[in-house]
Amino acid sequence: MGTTQLESVPEPKYWHLRTVLSEALDSEFTVGEILPNERDLAARFGVARATLRQALEQLELEGRLQRRRGVGTTVAPPRVGVAVGTEQHAWPGTAGDDWQPVDSTLAAPPAAVAGVLGTDGDEPVHTVRRSRMTHGQPVAAELLYIPSSSVPDLSAIDAPSGAARARAVLRELQRLELERQENAVELGSARADDAKELDRLPGAPVLVVTTRYVAEGRVAALSVATYRADTCRLTFGDSGGVEIHHGPQSRAS
Repeated sequence: MGTTQLESVPEPKYWHLRTVLSEALDSEFTVGEILPNERDLAARFGVARATLRQALEQLELEGRLQRRRGVGTTVAPPRVGVAVGTEQHAWPGTAGDDWQPVDSTLAAPPAAVAGVLGTDGDEPVHTVRRSRMTHGQPVAAELLYIPSSSVPDLSAIDAPSGAARARAVLRELQRLELERQENAVELGSARADDAKELDRLPGAPVLVVTTRYVAEGRVAALSVATYRADTCRLTFGDSGGVEIHHGPQSRAS
């Protein structure tokens, strides 16, 4: 590795360094390769180690780097493509669904959820918790809120708790005729529970996908799914949509 001095630029130095480092990752390193230590990298780019750490932390947040205890900083693999919607709308839990039920409880939901569902603030709803794995790693956690009116024939005796209860709630939900589903995606921060399940630190950037399932002219279920922003590339539709690669080239599929 040669020596590269950063030019004087109006943007923050760490951000410019992040761009230069990103280009170096594309041209000089392979997935899994260990980066030189901070002292050598700071000398190469002529910056303070504090500036270097800021740039490395930014690239870690973006999923370009992984910091592994006892190993060092390595080049991360490309983001995993995760489908969050297809052209054919379907209820959660139907064939081809990649989510795994974890548990189901009956309790009053957050006020914002009650507002979307059109329920009273203290009216209990079924909260189904599910998780999603891809290539052996956790990529998403979901809370699925279902009013009792959407599953009126559910029997607590048949499946009192746990994953079995969650599956029973989803089976009853599928008795309704789904009219449409509406998706929205926004950037968020991992809450403590989600962070633990996704193996991230609380406050880590995540992608929050909210899905409203509409049946009989009302919101019959609401899904709030939290995806790891550092490892996931969300795709919509059966074709997978647009793929954006880390390198200088990008393509639409």
